Amino acid sequence: GIISLISLAVLSYERCCTMTRTAEADTTNYRKTWTGIVLSWTYSLLWTLPPLFGWSSYGPEGPGITCSVNWHSKDANNTSYIICLFIFCLVIPFAIIVYSYGKLLCAVRQVSSTHRGPGRGREQRVLVMVVVMVLCFLLCWLPYAAVALLATFGEPGLITPAASIVPAILAKSSTVYNPIIYVFLNKQVSEML
Repeated sequence: GIISLISLAVLSYERCCTMTRTAEADTTNYRKTWTGIVLSWTYSLLWTLPPLFGWSSYGPEGPGITCSVNWHSKDANNTSYIICLFIFCLVIPFAIIVYSYGKLLCAVRQVSSTHRGPGRGREQRVLVMVVVMVLCFLLCWLPYAAVALLATFGEPGLITPAASIVPAILAKSSTVYNPIIYVFLNKQVSEML
């Protein structure tokens, strides 16, 4: 889950940098791509290792068919990890996504305001793609975050195992949606199909 969130943030930032760059991108240099991949996995690993060393713990999630952070423990050790996890693995990646897509949208608007005609259609497509990507991100991760926070800070037993299944499935399926959205809403890609 964390690698999915971080990857979406890195992809949005990279897409913003690529689209707002004035020089043509060098498609033969993969160093930046590999750097993004390595940093994403390293950051995610740094946030998934602490429960193995005593800062919180892992345990069965929902009906016991998956493993996740122990959302139900109420001790300070567990609560502090969950708060940090939400800040550094949900709030910050979401802020990066919103910032990157917002900057990209502003750049497209600026270009289309100086070039009348087909630029307006491109601006609309980029706007739709940005809105759909952000909404899918929220649709996938906010229910899971809400259930996890309720399990952590709410009354014991407030979230039943059955109630936690759908948010967990939505969160875990989030890696599928971004490429689909990009393929169907990116005119260059859809013309090739």
